[in-house]
Amino acid sequence: MRLLAAREHSRCELARKLAKRGLPQTVIDQTLDRLLAEGALDESRLVAQYVAERIEKGFGPLKIQAELQAKGVDEELIEEHLRPLAELWPQVIARVYVRRFGDAPPKDHADYARRARFLAQRGFTPESIQHLLPYTHRPIS
Repeated sequence: MRLLAAREHSRCELARKLAKRGLPQTVIDQTLDRLLAEGALDESRLVAQYVAERIEKGFGPLKIQAELQAKGVDEELIEEHLRPLAELWPQVIARVYVRRFGDAPPKDHADYARRARFLAQRGFTPESIQHLLPYTHRPIS
């Protein structure tokens, strides 16, 4: 319960942490089943909070998806929470871009590539990057 009091966890994360403490697998499974039944452990709640937090920090759908997969969250559950946000990603990428680079267009192709790499590392799709950069910030040279 102390682990869940600090922040939401996935079942997989809690299982790993409890296993490191030397608990038998049967005890871990029973405990996690009980926490699920009581509503203390809720992966849907975890995903909703995590997605909102990561969007606020300026991360894109690919990075958020990868991070949640690393936490052991089911792909369908992740998709269920990311799919409704499809119309939000252009606003998020534009906000991240302006915060990082301002309104000035790229100086040259190298600067353009650097900006595109930054956005890709933040987890935005190649399509969203191409949509943002070519139309609003074409390289001058």
